[in-house]
Amino acid sequence: MAQKKPSARKPKKRGGSDRWLIVGIVVSLLVVALVLWGPSRKFPRLEHVRPAPAKKQGQVAKKPEAGPSTPLPVKPGEKTAVIAIVIDDLGQDLKPARELLALTDRITFAVMPGLAYSKKIAELAGEKKRDVLLHLPMEPKNQSGKKRAKGTLRSDMTPMEFMATISEDIESVPAAVGVNNHEGSALTENKEAMKFLMTELQTRNVFFLDSLTNPKSVAYATAREFGLKAAKRDVFLDNEENNAEYIHGQLEELARIAKKRGKAIGVGHPHPVTISELKKWLTGIREQGIEIVPVSQLVK
Repeated sequence: MAQKKPSARKPKKRGGSDRWLIVGIVVSLLVVALVLWGPSRKFPRLEHVRPAPAKKQGQVAKKPEAGPSTPLPVKPGEKTAVIAIVIDDLGQDLKPARELLALTDRITFAVMPGLAYSKKIAELAGEKKRDVLLHLPMEPKNQSGKKRAKGTLRSDMTPMEFMATISEDIESVPAAVGVNNHEGSALTENKEAMKFLMTELQTRNVFFLDSLTNPKSVAYATAREFGLKAAKRDVFLDNEENNAEYIHGQLEELARIAKKRGKAIGVGHPHPVTISELKKWLTGIREQGIEIVPVSQLVK
């Protein structure tokens, strides 16, 4: 009887068990990862970040501090507005100039060219760190019965005469950081004349303050076209030069505008009543949060 040959058995495949082993390892790794880096993980506190203190029961949370755009109540002595006071027509007399220089507030001195004390007043003001302006005479509309100021710019001048006059006027007021117009209700309407003026001021790197003796003045706009720093007067303080009540009212109007806009420019003259009212007004403005600054800080 012939022997039976043993049947060859095929080796069992281990693919199934290996696959489950790999799945188990992956699941284990995921569990470890979730424990170490998952949602339950608490990040260490950063030292430079201070958490808000816990609010106690019954305690009202403090409001966040107001930013720059949120107005805060005015506190005594707190600055809320700035004002520049420009005193025109200086140069004829030393006495009012010395009175103004004795004030601690930084009044701006606008000095006429070619007068007896023009250079002296400009030098004294410069020593006291006050802004000095050339108070440049310009042609007014109504010239009847008025003596023309020395160094007046006129529309009937040739370009050479016009430029030469500007140069002479600037030289007579040393250390002038800017220019404002004396009168000029006619000339400040003249666009071509203002172009000549601003060209010359541009070469000297000085700013222009439009006194606005004429609401149709193109001086400010022309200065800006030429890239000059410039500003406009907001209030004339003493059109009624001997009326103390009127001048006080104009100073209060100047303060009102400054509080509304944040800044304002007032123009006055060295009249005794103006200086007297100005001194009294200056003693109380700090309580209103107002600071007097040189006009150079308000041009742009």
